[in-house]
Amino acid sequence: MIVGTWNLENLYRPGGEYGPKDKVTYEAKLASLAAAVTALGPSVLGVQEVGDRAALEDLASLLEGTWHLTLSRHADDRGIRVGFLTSLPVSVVADEAAFPERVRPVQADDTGRTTSRAGRGILAVTVSTRAFFFDVVVCHLKSKLLSYPGGRSGGRPGVRPGVRFQPLDEGERARYAAYALHRRAAEATAVRALADRLLHGDGREHGVAVLGDLNDEVGAATTQILLGPPGSEIGTPGFDRPDKGDATRLWNVAPLIPPDRRFSRIHAGRRELIDHVLVSRGLLDQVRTADTGAPGAAAGALPSVADGDPAVRRDATGSDHAPVWMRIQP
Repeated sequence: MIVGTWNLENLYRPGGEYGPKDKVTYEAKLASLAAAVTALGPSVLGVQEVGDRAALEDLASLLEGTWHLTLSRHADDRGIRVGFLTSLPVSVVADEAAFPERVRPVQADDTGRTTSRAGRGILAVTVSTRAFFFDVVVCHLKSKLLSYPGGRSGGRPGVRPGVRFQPLDEGERARYAAYALHRRAAEATAVRALADRLLHGDGREHGVAVLGDLNDEVGAATTQILLGPPGSEIGTPGFDRPDKGDATRLWNVAPLIPPDRRFSRIHAGRRELIDHVLVSRGLLDQVRTADTGAPGAAAGALPSVADGDPAVRRDATGSDHAPVWMRIQP
């Protein structure tokens, strides 16, 4: 079974505020995404940046066989949300956005406005087959792309009025970077809290996977929040030594990805792995391989993206992320 995560990048039908300009561009994007999903052949694919359920339905209609769509009811201010595209039925066990009870609201901007919720929902489903039974969470943490109040759209489609992407000065840049980081950390804490509930105190017995666009790399503090107790990471001397942390720890499968393919996005010409697959101890024992892109294919050619107006890519005929996945087998 292949379980993976993929940011589909602005999956909207054409004609709306954020979607592609015309049907031809839209159909080209769907064809590109469908070809990648077909090559990957996932049983469970966590997806991000689904703007329209109908667009995800259009994508599923291009795939062979029966596919099931499960979307979070919590969307951000552009209407994008997380979900699952699966070739087998799943059942929802959680769909939430609130920060954990003891995490105070975090500052969102210079006005002092605060938020106590994740920007996008955190969705969990149960996968149950004859061979497997586990829970899987999909999330999309706060972007590192900074936006500032006071911009003008100039009538350009896909650009939110009152939003700009260049700071007035370095002080403003630093403040908004801190606001984004605080929010991403709080969101990571919310995902970890849900994972804790699903682990039922012992991840050696209860299979849990966390999938998502974490918007930061393996060693980032926000990514590390999701792992739980430190120690026993893949590739370290303690990996094969059971300890009391194994009951609550999650393992990032990134070290199993071939080094030349260990990236899911290219930012300003630099390869980075910001999409991740994490698993509990019991499920880790069933992981056979992990990779990005299509199985067995050469490292894919992703576009290099830069900070700035995301509307620049509203007519892109693919995604600026590569899927990240693992193959599990009893």
